[in-house]
Amino acid sequence: MDSLSRAKQKIQAVIAKSPVPEDPIHSQNTLKWLLQLEPEADEALIIAALGHDIDRAIEASRAQKADYEDFNAFKTAHALHSAQILRTIMAECEVPPNVADEVYRLVSKHETGGGRRSDLLKEADSLSYFEVNLPLYFQRHGWEESLRRSAWGYRRLSPGTQKIVRGFHYQDEELNRLLEAVPERAGRSF
Repeated sequence: MDSLSRAKQKIQAVIAKSPVPEDPIHSQNTLKWLLQLEPEADEALIIAALGHDIDRAIEASRAQKADYEDFNAFKTAHALHSAQILRTIMAECEVPPNVADEVYRLVSKHETGGGRRSDLLKEADSLSYFEVNLPLYFQRHGWEESLRRSAWGYRRLSPGTQKIVRGFHYQDEELNRLLEAVPERAGRSF
C-alpha cells in the first residue's frame, strides 16, 4: 500500500472512533461534494476532505467552543488543530512533503477559505453539514442553536451552493421549517 492510501486509511480509522456520531458519514459526504464541485480533485484535496474535521474525533484534545470568545475563533482553532493532527499522520505515513504541506494548508483554511482550493473545501464541508450533520445537530442542540449554526454556515457559502442548500428536504418537517428560516437569519449579524 502506498503512502497516500495508508494516510487515508489511518484518517478514516481515527474518524470512525469519533464521539460525534455523524463524523464518519460527514467525512465521506464532504468528499462526495468536493468531487461534485471539482471532479479532477488531486490527492491533497481528497485527503483534506476526508480529514478536515479530524480534531472532533480525538475527544481528549479537540478544540472546545467554550474555550473561545466567539464562534469564529473556535472554528479557526478547530481548523488549525485538525491540520496539525493530519500533519502528524502524513509524516507517519511518509506522504510526500508537497502533498502533506498542501493538506495542512487546505485544512487550516477549511472554515474560512481564502483561495480557490480552500474555498472548494469550505463549500463541500458546508454542503455536507446541511445534508448530513444538521439533523443530528438539531437533535442535540435544538431549534435556536441549530438556526444560529446553520445561518453561520449558510453565510459562508457562495450563491450557487446556497441554492443547492435551499433545495435540500428532510423527512422531519421541523427541520424543513428551520432550513426555510436560515436565509433570513443569515442576513442578520449576530
